[in-house]
Amino acid sequence: MNPSTSQSLERGLRILTEFAENGPVLGIADLARAVDLNRSTTHRYVATLAGLGFLQQDPDTRKYSLGPRLVDLGFAAISSMEITGVAAGYLQELSDETGCAASMAVLDGADIVYVERRRSRRQTGVHVDLNLHVGSRLPAYCTSMGKVLLAYREPAALRPLLDRMDLARRGPKTITVREQLVGALAAVRRGGIAVNDEELAPGLRSIAAPIRDRSGHVVAAINIAVHLTTWTASVDSVIARLSGPLLRTAADISHQLGHRPDSNI
Repeated sequence: MNPSTSQSLERGLRILTEFAENGPVLGIADLARAVDLNRSTTHRYVATLAGLGFLQQDPDTRKYSLGPRLVDLGFAAISSMEITGVAAGYLQELSDETGCAASMAVLDGADIVYVERRRSRRQTGVHVDLNLHVGSRLPAYCTSMGKVLLAYREPAALRPLLDRMDLARRGPKTITVREQLVGALAAVRRGGIAVNDEELAPGLRSIAAPIRDRSGHVVAAINIAVHLTTWTASVDSVIARLSGPLLRTAADISHQLGHRPDSNI
């Protein structure tokens, strides 16, 4: 072994890497076998990583998944990676085509954080500006992008996030009952699109879709938003008019990030 490197750090990182390659939920036996360590040694490393927030344990299954500290690291990485650079042009085209503000966000704990936002360069009757910008944070449970990002979390990772949420009413139709939110997230996962119908603020509607990386994991979400003061159409009409451009843009960005749907099982 190179004397200038740390064997303990290398082993800890190998354990974390196993979740990216063979996760999202693994037990001590799985990890010990994967990193070629005995169970007691593996348990010490895992316990340390869990104590630091890099792993979290499901109290029922006793198995582990990636923890919230890695979400923080992921967000820091995203800000310096290709995803925002790739998405910017596509979001601008989406905004110009629809006349709506187009945004991208990632999940940071129980919140979403805006990492890109574009406004239409043409004036239309469906434009809305909520004074949001890159770095803005909103609760995930009452936003369309938040619903997308929560919907595609594995159950073991989603449960502690839901436990941390105060489902306070933010708009006239905010979902404030956990079971209803879980049902809404299941519908998002089935349909591939999330709708926010006055759940964040009165009069605000938005629809969102997932962005996937080369491994098929949902790493971000994009949305377009309208307001009832400028467009009073029904929710179904909004979906009918805007879902096509939104889903096409999400597919284009995902493709640029290496996602190939036909190659994922």
